[in-house]
Amino acid sequence: MQQIRIKNGHIQPIWAGHPWVFAQAMQPVEPQPAAGAEVLVVDSEGKPLGRGLFSPGSALRVRLFTRDPEQSLDAAFLQARLTRALELRKSFGLPSAETNAFRWLFGEGDQLPGLIVDVFGETAVVQFGTVGMAARRELVLQALQAALPLRTIIEQSSAFAAKAEGFLVKRGVLVGPKEGANLRFKERGFEYEIPGELAQKTGFYLDQRPLRDRVEALAKGRRVLDLFSYVGSIGLAAKRGGADRVLSVDSSEPALEVLRQHSDRHALPIETLCGDAHELVRQMRGKERFDLVICDPPKLAPRRSARVPAEKLMRRLVRDCSELVTPNGLLILSSCSAALDLFSLTRSLALGARDAGRTATVVERVFQGADHPVPAAFPEGLYLSSVIARLD
Repeated sequence: MQQIRIKNGHIQPIWAGHPWVFAQAMQPVEPQPAAGAEVLVVDSEGKPLGRGLFSPGSALRVRLFTRDPEQSLDAAFLQARLTRALELRKSFGLPSAETNAFRWLFGEGDQLPGLIVDVFGETAVVQFGTVGMAARRELVLQALQAALPLRTIIEQSSAFAAKAEGFLVKRGVLVGPKEGANLRFKERGFEYEIPGELAQKTGFYLDQRPLRDRVEALAKGRRVLDLFSYVGSIGLAAKRGGADRVLSVDSSEPALEVLRQHSDRHALPIETLCGDAHELVRQMRGKERFDLVICDPPKLAPRRSARVPAEKLMRRLVRDCSELVTPNGLLILSSCSAALDLFSLTRSLALGARDAGRTATVVERVFQGADHPVPAAFPEGLYLSSVIARLD
């Protein structure tokens, strides 16, 4: 096994538990390890720091999966990691009679970088994010089936990640009947069915479960505007919480059709509006007012280099949304970009509110749920932040 030796000045984060080895942190290595190969990472004196998988096409050349220099990523190791991750979720009450959809495996959070697994009832949706994990696809599928009685396993890996890492994506049903691509599951007592062709990421935003809880608790007697609504999980929460009115906005008519089906199924009337949320918010100014506005846009900063333009776009969104919020009403702002962190999100909130002549006071902060654990030495794992603010 080839060794990757770390330069002085780059050892401390890895020693403390950070799982990434950047290209600039490595001493030159010849010959270069094969794509996806296991490598031993050592400090400048040759002392082991852990083992990882090599990604020659990425700035993140190695992602560590263990601190044990003798431990290989074999079937037994995969099985142990999956079992441990499942036990963690069970300790937080997942799955339950009310919720059988949860994130089973969260990459670095469960010490298997490059692998995400979400469970939706009897279906698992898998995302491979590195060439090393993709090369072990069959091993992963076998381990998943051994750990849980799954009827269907679907791959929804990112084409962007696959191109950057250099592996082939096998999208669609890998295990089970081909007609099993639709996701059927329960979340917080709501019954969902989402067509496979509509699925965003792995199919549903499981990470926003804590925010849905808060919206439901805050919605009573309020007029609610849910921007970037997708299939309406926030709107359903608000209506069940006693909202007087819910208007859900999304650019996807198929997503809104699924929302309307869920609305009818649960006898929770929700209004829908199809179009670009950025433009529709501007058109509503001076015509509509809401007591609670939720603004949860798609990822604005996929990498750190996009942080500044993302902050500017978020500021404009806040300005436009602020003009729709009633005096002393609430604005909930979310970012699913680690690069647009809580500090940047709050700054965009403050500046955008002032642009609209309002003052924003943060009354609560909400993050991803317990099924998205974050190692203490890996702050990048905390990618989802929401702020709940009162606008004076």
